[in-house]
Amino acid sequence: MDEPNHLLQGKRALVVEDEPRVAMMVEDLLRDLGCEVVGLATRVDEATAKAETLSFDIALLDVNLGDKQSFPVAEAIAARGLPFVFTTGYSASALPEAFRNRPVLQKPYWFRDLKQVLVSVLSKECPGE
Repeated sequence: MDEPNHLLQGKRALVVEDEPRVAMMVEDLLRDLGCEVVGLATRVDEATAKAETLSFDIALLDVNLGDKQSFPVAEAIAARGLPFVFTTGYSASALPEAFRNRPVLQKPYWFRDLKQVLVSVLSKECPGE
């Protein structure tokens, strides 16, 4: 087993995504990488509650959730010192200044893109810092 795949085996992920087809695709990709999806949320309030209470190793946050944005979820995760990745079709420059140092996965993305960002984030001692 190569090192990147080994790094991802058994990692627990929170997925915040409001598009059902995209959420299913992300869940499948994560499982293919050896990760366990421990939570899926489609709304900011639901996602924030899960971000504050679930045990996970990394979160994938769609920036736009309907008419709201996932920044309160990102704040809750950051307060716990856990890593997260924004997913968006927009540029990273559209993020608030406080989050511009966080990793961004541009939509649409593929298996190799997801794997690369997860390995990168999870291999750092202090993700996002």
